[in-house]
Amino acid sequence: MSTFWDRWARFYDLSQRSNRAVNAAAAERVARLVPKGARVLDCAAGTGEFSLAAAENAASVLCTDQSLPMLERARKKAERQGLTNITFARRDLTALPNPDGSFDVVIAANVLHLLPEPEKAARELWRVTAPGGRLILPTYLQGRAGTAYGTMIKIYQGVGFHYEHAFTPETYRMLLEGLNLAPVTLEVIPGRLPEGIAMLKKPL
Repeated sequence: MSTFWDRWARFYDLSQRSNRAVNAAAAERVARLVPKGARVLDCAAGTGEFSLAAAENAASVLCTDQSLPMLERARKKAERQGLTNITFARRDLTALPNPDGSFDVVIAANVLHLLPEPEKAARELWRVTAPGGRLILPTYLQGRAGTAYGTMIKIYQGVGFHYEHAFTPETYRMLLEGLNLAPVTLEVIPGRLPEGIAMLKKPL
């Protein structure tokens, strides 16, 4: 999957403008869910929109992705904003090198719908979430996309983009509740391509 994202990195921010209002609202909402002074891990971060938002409250943010060109763009954006509490690393979110409970907040945005086994990724992200910490999983709900955005998705597919799941709020909640990790809260941000922001809080 990283090969496509390596090629697409220079166009990624431009492509995101087609769903700008939803993306901005999702990043703002996630920023409010990050407690002051938290240690944050952001997986599949792309060009860093959620990492940059989380940095407002976080003590530290580790921004990770499998695509180095994506990470380089995220690093440049952080530099332009003068952020000094973000570091960058290449990581596979299904096999993280970090010890159990390493982070107060773990974010993986807009990636679970791309994975053939999203359950495996969610369990690994939960593993590195600290007791009392939060796992935040914003994910596009393609099953709720309108006709216009459905056409845009087909264009993306024509250049090599593929997704595994077209979640609706109901099927996304069902996936996460089926893991039996913790109660799931789900907030839907409506728009051309809606986004479901799921959060699971790890017991102390």
